[in-house]
Amino acid sequence: MVQLNQNFINSIAKDLPEHLKLEDFIHFCSLPLRAALRVNTLKISVDEFLSRMRAKGWQFETIPWCPEGFWYQAGDSQPGNCIEHQQGLFYIQEASSMLPPMALLEPGMERVLDMASAPGSKTTQMAAMMANGGLLIANEYSSSRVKVLHANLQRMGVSNTALTHFDARVFGQYQYESMDAVLLDAPCSGEGTVRKDPDALKHWDPQEIADIAATQRDLIDSAFLALKPGGVMVYSTCTLNSQENQAVLQHLKQKYGTAVAFESLESLFAGAEKACTAEGFLHIWPQIYDSEGFFVAKVRKLSSVARESDEPKQQKQFPFSLASAKQQQAIAAELQRLLGKTLPEGSLWIRDQEYWLFPCGFEPFIGKMRYQRIGLKLADDSKHGLKLRHEALMALGVTADKGYEVTEPEAQAYLMGRDIALDGSEKARGELILTWGGQVLGLGKHLGNRLKNNLPRDLVKDKICLS
Repeated sequence: MVQLNQNFINSIAKDLPEHLKLEDFIHFCSLPLRAALRVNTLKISVDEFLSRMRAKGWQFETIPWCPEGFWYQAGDSQPGNCIEHQQGLFYIQEASSMLPPMALLEPGMERVLDMASAPGSKTTQMAAMMANGGLLIANEYSSSRVKVLHANLQRMGVSNTALTHFDARVFGQYQYESMDAVLLDAPCSGEGTVRKDPDALKHWDPQEIADIAATQRDLIDSAFLALKPGGVMVYSTCTLNSQENQAVLQHLKQKYGTAVAFESLESLFAGAEKACTAEGFLHIWPQIYDSEGFFVAKVRKLSSVARESDEPKQQKQFPFSLASAKQQQAIAAELQRLLGKTLPEGSLWIRDQEYWLFPCGFEPFIGKMRYQRIGLKLADDSKHGLKLRHEALMALGVTADKGYEVTEPEAQAYLMGRDIALDGSEKARGELILTWGGQVLGLGKHLGNRLKNNLPRDLVKDKICLS
């Protein structure tokens, strides 16, 4: 049973638009949240995914603001434990949270910053919208959530990110007027999440909201400073009060004046006008689209603004060196031989005996700040030749003639960390790229009578469900 604090209800009554009813808001807060997912077009087309899952009895309803997004019903299936989820074919993502990337990205945006990325739903959505091109800096302040973020980027086959681990208030200083686009999905009081967390508002506290709003003002200043003149920022929250939403945007306008322009989201999708405020923001109350509560605002930076601190010193030590043309040719030839794939756009770098593919356009950002992880680790140069990394397989895929297709029960066993027994015995074939349904599972070593499981241990699951 949902727990709504009476002080929260009184606060909402003041912010709720006149055309919406408080009793409808309370009613929708008590309803279960509709399950939603986003198809990962880095790996599979929307039509192919829908056809594949409808054959298993899944039902879909299109989310109006995201062509890759769907509300779904999966019967008795457990979507998070199915093989397709582990292969990165889809991301379980609340419908409203698909809005910020749709509002933000425009053609030609090559340098994008996601200031609060974990667990990665919007980051992976933007990577797919960018087709893994350009540079996407994905920041997360919480050290425990950085690992979760990286795991999701790897599962979804994302290769154009540079991961950072900072309090996002530093970006205005370290990446001053460097970014084409900035997403600030700000930490908030989470008032819109009550449909999936009935206790979210049990201890609602106005002082806590005031404290959060102060942090949000600092973060939006940093985001605006990191933005190039002409660039676009989206500010979003999963909360409903005006103090954390409209008031934060008004703070930005008051501070930077004519450099700030609010751009209306009224025509972002059919029906957006139902949630559009006078300023052009989307204030999504749960009863409007039967979704989570959310807030989205789009800001364009019309002119440069002054730095607010001295330019920081460059980081001196960078442990990577650019690969030679000969090394690039050798790696490209090996990828073609092993995967049937061409080397993607980007730049090839070397650290010790490791080969890394950095995102396009990353070089100007070297030395600006410390990065947790850059791009994609392709392979290790071992004494037995090139050893491909799991994350490279997940991002690049494999042509049908290069993969070793397994059955569904074998795929289940593999993802649960087990070896796969083979009928009969044949000559050992060494390391193979295992696939199911034409999509990569990971590496296995063919030993003649079995496939030895080489899935990274941290990716092994306790439970994988069959169709």
